[in-house]
Amino acid sequence: MVFFKSGVSSLRVDLPNMRRYTPSMAGDTQRRLAAIVSTDVVGYSRLMGLDEEGTLAALRAHRAELIDAKIAEHGGRIVKTMGDGLLLEFPSVVNATQCVIEVQQGMAERNEGIDEDRRITFRVGVNLGDIIIEGEDIHGDGVNIAARLQEIAEPGGVAISRRVHDDVQDRLDAPFDDAGEQTLKNIARPIHVWRWSPMARPAGSSSPPDSEPLALPDKPSIAVLPFDNMSGDPEQEYFADGIAEDVITALSRFRSLFVIARNSSFTYKGRAVDITQVASELGVRYVVEGSVRKAGNRVRITAQLIDAATGNHLWADRFDGNLDDVFDLQDQITEQIVVAVEPEIGARERDRARRKPPESLDAWALVQRGLSHFYRINETDRAEAIRLFREAISLDPEFAAAHAYLAYTLRASRSVALGDAEDDAKAAASARAAAERAVSLDSNEPMAHLALGRVHIFAGETEMAIGEMRTAIAINPNLAWGHHGLGYAYYYSAGQAEQALPHLDAALRFSPRSPLLWSILIIKGSALRVLGRNDEAIEHCRRACQFPDSGFMPQLNLAAALAEAGQNSEARTATEKAMRLQPALSISFLRGRRPGGDETIAKSFLDSLRKAGVPE
Repeated sequence: MVFFKSGVSSLRVDLPNMRRYTPSMAGDTQRRLAAIVSTDVVGYSRLMGLDEEGTLAALRAHRAELIDAKIAEHGGRIVKTMGDGLLLEFPSVVNATQCVIEVQQGMAERNEGIDEDRRITFRVGVNLGDIIIEGEDIHGDGVNIAARLQEIAEPGGVAISRRVHDDVQDRLDAPFDDAGEQTLKNIARPIHVWRWSPMARPAGSSSPPDSEPLALPDKPSIAVLPFDNMSGDPEQEYFADGIAEDVITALSRFRSLFVIARNSSFTYKGRAVDITQVASELGVRYVVEGSVRKAGNRVRITAQLIDAATGNHLWADRFDGNLDDVFDLQDQITEQIVVAVEPEIGARERDRARRKPPESLDAWALVQRGLSHFYRINETDRAEAIRLFREAISLDPEFAAAHAYLAYTLRASRSVALGDAEDDAKAAASARAAAERAVSLDSNEPMAHLALGRVHIFAGETEMAIGEMRTAIAINPNLAWGHHGLGYAYYYSAGQAEQALPHLDAALRFSPRSPLLWSILIIKGSALRVLGRNDEAIEHCRRACQFPDSGFMPQLNLAAALAEAGQNSEARTATEKAMRLQPALSISFLRGRRPGGDETIAKSFLDSLRKAGVPE
């Protein structure tokens, strides 16, 4: 609670009709039983950092228009205010609890339409206990417990002690979830805690075990549950909640995923849950859950991705970090979780689509099956991928991603020298039409901008390509394909190989298990070769050669890098391997299928291949 902190600016609002506690005999020490309420603004420091004046103005408005009036209505009084916190005293525990529930409900309504990162949300703790009155202040064990209950309350919710619950359970029509006994910081004994949230079901209601589960969406659906605070330190509740909230936000940027909103998934906070039941109630196939443990200044986070239909753990990992910079650590861990979870779901969805009988495939499943073929680099699979994407479009002409993947495949085929050169003009026109259609259908679909950027690259329109790739990244900064595409565009733009490297590094970081990893590696190797960093170029191209189903291009790029390093014998060996994979390989074959970027880039590559023994 903020009034236990130092260095926080004070916000104090006194209204003329607001009663404040003034003891009858100043200086006397008195005791009495009272209902104590402790409140705190979630993420107050972050909000002040974003907009100090706006945050203070919003807090004043909430106090004047809602909070103070509710306190007065229910017979409460403000003991102290400091920064973002209030300490309140009520003569009745029923009045206290009813008041804070009405305030939280009112705040939820007032926050509607406000960007989530700028909403003012309170945590509230309520306790019934003995207080010591000294001057204008109150303290004692009853006050301390209220403050610690507030710290473990859900944002927008209320945490109450067992003594409070015993008094209010038959008097208030409000559902509280049993959170069990909790160890609270600096409180000697465990406290039995009950929680209320605005999203809780009405009192006495629950989903019966045999109720009809929600239908799954037509794309992968996922819920991120609140991370458990296993450290015994209530202060880490903020950190644990922040991790889960950031993972939800980051996953929501992927248009290919249906992600349950935080307000729904956080209704399970503090509850022992059955993953299968949670998935049924929320209508999702996948669930992410995790925990946070703290020891000293170190924190360990574990996370796992679960297929709720089978209960199988698809992925699990742990992350260790230092709490010196909490927000930086939170960002790093969020990124690592998202980087692992999104590709794992994609791979599982492609497997599911492959196992479905053809007659049962919908547009989404057709795209997934098409991607399975897309990732295998040969003419047969390329043709099948194009056929499946076109079938998906015929089933759902408004499906932007299907148009985008069709366009990308038509142009990707040329980049790996597949297909007949005489058909290229027709393929280019089809790709441009599909990409433009994808963008017109959904301008927030990053794959649509990636596909259009790809079309621009092959048309020699590199500046336009860079613009489209940047738009894709702006929509989803975690999208590996976006950074891959931007690195590709920079490589083919005159004198911008250096600018390609950080984006290719980002693509490698965001998708370390991507089926397209070989492609990222050879583009980075090519950029390094252009920059004269041949040893690094060779290293990246060798890694690309280790991927099956990647065709002859990794060997060809390795040959070019080895030739520039003066390793002619090894260069010729790599060329021979490439020619076994593509018997038609020659300089003229490649010249007719190269992207339409800067001429000097193409000339540099072909000159290196001549040194490596590629015939004219």
